[in-house]
Amino acid sequence: SVSFGDTVMPLADVLKLSSGAIIELNRSVSDPVEVLVNDSVIARGDVVVVDGNYGVRITEIVSRRARVRSML
Repeated sequence: SVSFGDTVMPLADVLKLSSGAIIELNRSVSDPVEVLVNDSVIARGDVVVVDGNYGVRITEIVSRRARVRSML
């Protein structure tokens, strides 16, 4: 999965969301996103649009030591 950011919202506000709703996240558009495997960050990169589809251009792969440490 790819993490674009996160936020905290009361459940009542989540239930009011509808199609087209905008949720503010804790990151700016220019911040790198995190690529996660089993909830562990394995890489970071930039969001790109290719033929109308979103993708991630990998700019950093987390060190093997950091990946193992995040799984413990």
